[in-house]
Amino acid sequence: MIVDNQQMRPIWFDQDKKIVRIIDQRMLPHRLVLADLNTVDDVIHAIKGMLVRGAPLIGATGAFGVYTALARDRECSYEHLILECSRIKAARPTAVNLAWGVDRVLKACLGSDRSEGRGAENRPIKGGDRLETALKEALAIAEEEAENCRQIGLHGLSIIQDISRQKEGEPVNILTHCNAGWLACIEYGTATAPMYAAFDRDIDIHVWVDETRPLNQGSRLTAWELGKHGIKHTIITDNAGGHLMQHKMVDLVIVGSDRTTRSGDVANKIGTYLKALGAKDNDIPFYVALPSSTIDWKIDDGIKQIPIEERDPREIQYIQGLDRSGNIVEVLVPPATSPAANHAFDVTPARLVTGLITERGICGANRQHILALFPEKEG
Repeated sequence: MIVDNQQMRPIWFDQDKKIVRIIDQRMLPHRLVLADLNTVDDVIHAIKGMLVRGAPLIGATGAFGVYTALARDRECSYEHLILECSRIKAARPTAVNLAWGVDRVLKACLGSDRSEGRGAENRPIKGGDRLETALKEALAIAEEEAENCRQIGLHGLSIIQDISRQKEGEPVNILTHCNAGWLACIEYGTATAPMYAAFDRDIDIHVWVDETRPLNQGSRLTAWELGKHGIKHTIITDNAGGHLMQHKMVDLVIVGSDRTTRSGDVANKIGTYLKALGAKDNDIPFYVALPSSTIDWKIDDGIKQIPIEERDPREIQYIQGLDRSGNIVEVLVPPATSPAANHAFDVTPARLVTGLITERGICGANRQHILALFPEKEG
């Protein structure tokens, strides 16, 4: 995407330095800081510490992590590479894209049997060929995810166009939760892709941006993205959405997903479930935008089967912001002795989801409709 007249992505490969570079999203919107991923530990820290976040971006970062492991040790053994990949995949448990991205690059490098752990041998992996293959596959994943998001935008555009026609050109008010924009998805975003597509076609839209505690990815990242693109938006507290829906101030809810089951249950940033309940109670369409890489084709029951990450309570206890001197600081909000529980995601049951917006089109949040779009996943 274009930021201040400069083409920018949240992750890319520096051809000159032969390293992977990222935007450190912890510093946005007040600082644009870049970071290098020189080692597997750097990759794990970036994922776990949320320098990168969002399911598609986490998947791409994991994919580049396999390249980084090979670049660091070109004569690494098969056994060691598998161990490094296992470490990367364990960095965050909820987003299915992470394991998907790592396993896809590993399979390209080693072949399906060996990537699945059969026939393990403590032998060196030929550095040059494997390294080139790993980089090529990681770059392909990044480009495919960007294109998937562009397609999501085109399919989701029809929903906004229909509402705009019904409102005779009056602003379409869209509510979104967390950040499912290009910062989370290489390009375009998932939930934001239809918004960009509509805005670029001169459809009048306005976006309600949930602040999204505890790390404020909405007020920090989504608002920054939309502002840079010129899209009208208003930051709201996480608990304001229901009020706005009751008073007919929301026409549409679009959110992203960190993992969606093949039956349509959606795991997303904590608080998404409450937005879905509010939308259902007020007859407001609730759509989930996601590439197929975010669908877990092995599970049906999201509430029982999707692991929910529990993060450091400090993320709730402390808030980061800019002080009057222009310094980024953390401040303690609750009593220092009060415990806090930090569940990072919740699961929205399929019955509350109006539809899924994917790179192949829009479908119902149920196994039959999902498989109609992706018949190769049958069985």
